[in-house]
Amino acid sequence: MPKKNISSEDSHLFRNTVGKVQLINSDKVLLNQPVKTKPVPKRQQITIDDYFLAHDDTVLEKLSIEDTLSFSADGLQKNVLKRLRQGYFGQDAEIDLHGLSSAAAKQQLIQFLHHSVENGRRCVHIIHGKGYRSPDNHPVLKNNLNSWLRQHRYVLAFCSAPPRHGGAGALVVLLQLAEKYDDLSGEAY
Repeated sequence: MPKKNISSEDSHLFRNTVGKVQLINSDKVLLNQPVKTKPVPKRQQITIDDYFLAHDDTVLEKLSIEDTLSFSADGLQKNVLKRLRQGYFGQDAEIDLHGLSSAAAKQQLIQFLHHSVENGRRCVHIIHGKGYRSPDNHPVLKNNLNSWLRQHRYVLAFCSAPPRHGGAGALVVLLQLAEKYDDLSGEAY
């Protein structure tokens, strides 16, 4: 094929339009760059030790059937427990543990509290029963819950439920908000 003759004016116009040209060492061109996906962290297995603080050596008094419970974490305002008793926070979720063994109740409790915290539930209702079938009028689940909830890292306060919600056979528990909900909370306790 014969070479075309290009005038110097056309050549100059072409060079000005194209601009500075750089020599390419490779003749292969990737048309689609692969999109890098963002890394997703692995979900860690939930263990009991993740939720309980170091064991507190304070000896708790054994509770009987009609005894009521009350607890608030250090640094919490005094009126928070009063508000909790009055139903100020409302109840976002409920679990019924009575009739379960201690080991089964603890596992159910840990899962329930974990899901409640992760889903932004602030106040939960736990039914443990009064323990009428317990030996020596010392209810097993009630005493265990008293100890477990005091050691749980997300429990801020708890108290026995009002009579219409189970009385001495149930608890109302105030939970700490998960870190992902911290921005949404404007209240100070």
